[in-house]
Amino acid sequence: MHKNTICLWYENDAEEAARFYAETFPNSSVGAVHRAPGDYPDGKQGDALVVDFTVCGIPCIGLNGGSHYKHSEAFSFQIATEDQDETDRYWNAIVSNGGQESQCGWCKDKWGISWQITPRTMTEALAIGGAEGKRAFEAMMTMKKIDVAKIDAARRGA
Repeated sequence: MHKNTICLWYENDAEEAARFYAETFPNSSVGAVHRAPGDYPDGKQGDALVVDFTVCGIPCIGLNGGSHYKHSEAFSFQIATEDQDETDRYWNAIVSNGGQESQCGWCKDKWGISWQITPRTMTEALAIGGAEGKRAFEAMMTMKKIDVAKIDAARRGA
């Protein structure tokens, strides 16, 4: 067991979410599925209660706790991508599986978890700062899914 693990609250489908993440992202997997030892307010004995999983090497648990709490953009996974193909692959997987597009590389999966699909060129531009960072930032502010070619052009001042 890890000393620190991210716990994500799901209504009742943590196992489905964990399997989707494991199929979508590298270095991701589903571990143990712990079943409820008895009935509880939002489930029955034998239902999946806690699901151990990993997303891109980050240990997580999914807790099927009912509809009491909802996710917000205050928590998100940020996935660094190398190129447009990788950016498209993750973005499209999330959005086409019942998710929603947002702005500036953000999208939300069908369970309400927010994801930042961020090409490294964007992160590098922000780290450099100055006029290059500002141009890349201004270009990003007009996008939903980040367009790597447009960010690179903005970095060059083109």
